[in-house]
Amino acid sequence: MKNFPVRFTLSVVMVLIFTLGITACNKGEESAAESPVMAIIPDAPEVTPAGDPIKEDCTGCHALNVEMVESSNHAVHDCAQCHIPGDHAQNPLANESVVNMSTELCGGCHPDQYRSFLTVNLESEAKEEKATPVGISPMFDKLLQPYGFTKEHNEPRSHAFMVIDHITVDRAFGGRFQLENWKDILASGNIWDILTDMGQQYTLPESAKAANPVCLNCKTTDNILEWAYLGEPNQSADFDRTSNVVEFIQALDSPTMGCIMCHDPHTTDYRVVRDGLIDAVTRGDNKLYAEANGESIADLEVVTFRNFRKVGLMEEPIANIMCAQCHVEYVCAPGYDTSTGEYITMADSRTNHFPWVNVFDTYDHYNEIEFRDFKHAVTGATLVKLQHPDAETNYGSLHQQSGAECSDCHMPKLINEAGEEYTSHWQTSPRTYIDKTCLSCHAQWTEAEAEYRIDAIQNYIKGKLSKAEYWLSELIDTFDIAIRYGVSEETLNEARECHSQAHILWEWWTAGNGEGFHNPDQARESLTQSVEFSKMGIEILEEAMK
Repeated sequence: MKNFPVRFTLSVVMVLIFTLGITACNKGEESAAESPVMAIIPDAPEVTPAGDPIKEDCTGCHALNVEMVESSNHAVHDCAQCHIPGDHAQNPLANESVVNMSTELCGGCHPDQYRSFLTVNLESEAKEEKATPVGISPMFDKLLQPYGFTKEHNEPRSHAFMVIDHITVDRAFGGRFQLENWKDILASGNIWDILTDMGQQYTLPESAKAANPVCLNCKTTDNILEWAYLGEPNQSADFDRTSNVVEFIQALDSPTMGCIMCHDPHTTDYRVVRDGLIDAVTRGDNKLYAEANGESIADLEVVTFRNFRKVGLMEEPIANIMCAQCHVEYVCAPGYDTSTGEYITMADSRTNHFPWVNVFDTYDHYNEIEFRDFKHAVTGATLVKLQHPDAETNYGSLHQQSGAECSDCHMPKLINEAGEEYTSHWQTSPRTYIDKTCLSCHAQWTEAEAEYRIDAIQNYIKGKLSKAEYWLSELIDTFDIAIRYGVSEETLNEARECHSQAHILWEWWTAGNGEGFHNPDQARESLTQSVEFSKMGIEILEEAMK
């Protein structure tokens, strides 16, 4: 099934931004066209008119869907608002209807949410590599050698670019897909109007071809109707975990995920669609966001549709769960079976798996499922490549225990030009709207005092990160000497387990966002434990060389 073409252009002209110095002040009420930082904010799209009414034709085969719509806030819309039936009703098996899943369709009726979601923060540096002397992880290349992330690993920028940035990163497709021109770094719209294909045989030096369809399921919802639960092969779905990833991305249009990631178009309920998370919160071994008996607080009504896809519906929004569809640690790549040492391909179900545990339980969890992402080039230790474990990090923090959710800090309530309140979908740093985030609870603070407290936490954790990196580097260097010295494999394996644990306890905090702010006490304990495991490994090897 092909999606309705997505075409939108960010309409604020860059020349005007820089020549007129357009900035918005964070004083009093905010409009959808205002931002307290230098930003590009798109125009709201036109409301897409529905085609000829088709609801009566749909009811015969899709009675449940029609019932959902008629009992929701979308009851005012005919099915033709989102579906273009063509000849589907005459011959459903031969003629699929086209589904418009574009953000523009939703934005026509929800302009404030649309404009805020696609806002581009010009103060967030593009292509900011983590593995540089001034980055969050200067020794990253050495500590993850030879894993593909060492080819390019950048700080994230606005959600408006999440698909484009993934396709063009040097670790994903070997440099095959590039911007037409560097000036297009701010372009948005249909991704194939922006990117150029250098050809199947092209490979950029010092790049990797590590992309796969599982990873892209957090970047896009364009293929949601063609992906079976957990990416299992299914004759009714065009794509699965083993699919050709180039074909997967060539079927995409939008540069970002759609509104349908968190909002059900039929019921207008809140939801999650990421299959790994649905599996994690329903499989019965919950340790996060759970009651004492392990029952998840995410009371998902799991619905199967098309006989191969699942969504989890919520009566009330739980931002900590919805954001966890992407801001979480998960397996999304091939790896190694620790019991056999054999390479695991994307055909293995472990390549689409959410551990859903905190940093201190991660090592044991990966031992239980007998999985590691890669072997370190020097030490030979099998290591986990952490993703972005923000939801797990937040769990148990002071903010989470106080009832704060991700949306309270990253999606504040704002006032539009008509004086109406709406939820910002920019998902930006709390610093951006600090009077509406931090100061909404800490009213006795000034903005400067709030910033000072944030800086104190993040600077402290940066120091601990640096120390953990230093001792991991020392451990790797000691391994190099010990191997050349002829230390026994038994002793090396003992030290390798220290490396595996030290690595998780360190990299968790470079992979996550917030620089430790989401849970500073946990960050401090984790990073100091990482140092201890590195020193333990060094001691084992040095003792063997005496």
